[in-house]
Amino acid sequence: MCLVIALFLGGSEAVAGQLAERLASFPHWHKLVVQVAQGDLVYPDWMAGSWNVTSTLVDAVAPLAPEIVSPGFESNRQTLQQPISFPVRFEEKKLFQSRSFTPTTIQSGVVADRAFNGLSLAKAYLGDAVIAVKVDPQSPNRQITLLKGGRQLVSIVSGRATETPAENQFITTEVFQQFFRTQDSRPYFNEVESTTAYHYFPQSQPTITADQVTAVYLSPQDPDYFAAASRPVALYRYRLEFTSTEDRGSRSSSDF
Repeated sequence: MCLVIALFLGGSEAVAGQLAERLASFPHWHKLVVQVAQGDLVYPDWMAGSWNVTSTLVDAVAPLAPEIVSPGFESNRQTLQQPISFPVRFEEKKLFQSRSFTPTTIQSGVVADRAFNGLSLAKAYLGDAVIAVKVDPQSPNRQITLLKGGRQLVSIVSGRATETPAENQFITTEVFQQFFRTQDSRPYFNEVESTTAYHYFPQSQPTITADQVTAVYLSPQDPDYFAAASRPVALYRYRLEFTSTEDRGSRSSSDF
């Protein structure tokens, strides 16, 4: 969050270990080719419930500086090592999956409450400048953040990949097409890629830790697009800590 708000029957399985290897190679980053996002991102069962998240920006890199620097990079750097907390929730829902020439099937899965989580995250970082977050009722992959002054941030999930290295680990990459609208200037476009590795610790009050890298790429409309090629103009690395806000004393690790 220029304005990077990317922090949550969907993803395709990535080539084994590909996403984990990318995180291990930070800050040597490249644009990842992923499959087109279909439906919502489905999380492991242990993500279900309400959590308090503490997000800390632990590193910020501008790989193409000083020639090319993303708008807002310097202001984002001001939040280094400053923990920011906000609530999020994940819930089990029935998911509809349709394939050509076959009947529509129904299955359930844990998904993020994108409207609630998006508003919670935006307010944590931007405060009263945020009016509302709306998710397209026809697609969980299209979200609009409404800001004061007639400004809007439109985020569309265009691609996705996932990995499950172990029962208590989950890694996902989502690619967002973003454009920022104002009343008195041209829209600003970019592409944002968020890769997050979650690690679940089952205990009486479960916790989850996560390593997240958000990469910002220029859009084809930017005059520096060809100079940047497939390299990001900004990289942000976050440490996330999830603490359950529910009483789960009666739930054992075997429930997941």
